[in-house]
Amino acid sequence: MQISSVRDTLKELRELGIENFSDLHYQLSPEELVAQTLARRQGSLSDTGALVVNTGEFTGRSPKDKFIVKDSITAASVNWNDFNLPFSAENFERLYQKVTNHFNDKDIWVRDCQACADPAYRINIRVISETPWASLFAYNMFIRPQEEELEHIEPDWTILHAPGCHADPATDGTRQHNFAVVNFTKRMIIIGGSAYTGEIKKGIFTILNYLLPHNKGVLSMHCSANEGKAGDTAIFFGLSGTGKTTLSADPERSLIGDDEHGWTDNCVFNFEGGCYAKTIDLSEEKEPQIFHAVREGALLENVQFFPGTHTVNYADKQITENTRVSYPLHYIDNAKEPSTGNIPKNIFFLTCDAYGVLPPISRLSPGQAMYQFMSGYTAKVAGTEAGVTEPKSTFSACFGAPFLPLHPARYAQMLGEKLRQHNVNVWLVNTGWTGGPYGTGERIKLSYTRAMIAAALKGELEKAAYKNHEVFGVSIPEACPGVPDGILDPRNTWKDAAAYDAQAKDLAGQFIKNFEKYAAQANEEILQAAPIV
Repeated sequence: MQISSVRDTLKELRELGIENFSDLHYQLSPEELVAQTLARRQGSLSDTGALVVNTGEFTGRSPKDKFIVKDSITAASVNWNDFNLPFSAENFERLYQKVTNHFNDKDIWVRDCQACADPAYRINIRVISETPWASLFAYNMFIRPQEEELEHIEPDWTILHAPGCHADPATDGTRQHNFAVVNFTKRMIIIGGSAYTGEIKKGIFTILNYLLPHNKGVLSMHCSANEGKAGDTAIFFGLSGTGKTTLSADPERSLIGDDEHGWTDNCVFNFEGGCYAKTIDLSEEKEPQIFHAVREGALLENVQFFPGTHTVNYADKQITENTRVSYPLHYIDNAKEPSTGNIPKNIFFLTCDAYGVLPPISRLSPGQAMYQFMSGYTAKVAGTEAGVTEPKSTFSACFGAPFLPLHPARYAQMLGEKLRQHNVNVWLVNTGWTGGPYGTGERIKLSYTRAMIAAALKGELEKAAYKNHEVFGVSIPEACPGVPDGILDPRNTWKDAAAYDAQAKDLAGQFIKNFEKYAAQANEEILQAAPIV
């Protein structure tokens, strides 16, 4: 590393109020970070060479403990709600001082990295952490600048990651001892009390979900994306656990990214430089690309070994069902570099329907697409968030409500304009249950879901006959290559058709009730797409 880069970093740390640390580890390689983690007994190696760590008390995000500083920039523009919780500038300063003091007499790890594969929208990020493995996570997940670039990079945003720093709710204005606070004026995120690395990743996603639509006219999306050999881009919306990572990791298509993207006037681009995949029940057969990415340099979180071995038992849920692995994008052998793609030809809304009501695949009209996008129906998968122990149906606007600082109507309006402009095919895909609700029915086979998506991408579903769902109005294909005809209409998979009808009407009622808060912002086309009770 250039001495001047380290010297500049020391100066910038002093400007942040971080002065009395023990030692500075700047821009270390993955090999060095792994070795330091092992030497400090903070992790162990799996038999594939991946680093295994335990994130401690928190094994998932804690949305109720994420705050945004309410000031002149955000007061009138942020959609204040249960996910965007206001935090005073005074409390931020107090907590910030506590975090910087926490680094006293400790080794610190500093990583300069970037977000946004399109250079026109790229931001520089500095991650300052108290553990080497958190720095490895930042290396894996963000874009890695070349060493010669570091001489000229100045951080646009800074993340202070201090899991060992606990807030005092009585004096710091937090709900409990853990916190993640975004400050748009200071361009800073402070994280404490939780070692779950997903807070780092989602902190940057949150700021991009504000900056890009609000300042740049770019639609930010919680989606994965891949590209076919003909240059056709497909994007997959969905909350964690619905299949974004799994379904976009297709050996027949180039991976653009697995979770976060922007859509400009002429391209789609990945925000990140890596993947953060769920590993519960991971197998070589079902997800070969992810399985083989778990190797040297990858970071496994909260997994368990088979007794007496260093072989990961991916079925073990003892710590959490939200077991994770982070790895650089190039660990997927067909990842696209740079990670940008053309305007999408197909969009898939992935939902994990715990009630077994929605079809495994259906085609949406533009109005239905906007309705489903604003609804964002799915089931939270166990372990993705703290306190969630079994699948639970939920509505998350734009398939990512916890990360949207602006009103959902802003993102939906931008998506609608792009759908109309580019005549994009939109599909609703249920990766959840069929034959009954969770506990009675069974999960739709991944092989069937892959076959349905492949048929849509190849244009084979254009030839199919369709019928409309009586309650939700979506168009169900009557046949699909590689999929038994009997599962395409979910009503046919239930033993008791009357029970299905009752469940469908109940779910429709939930949709309608949820949408009431958006009705004033929705046009007639969207309102007409509501399910019929």
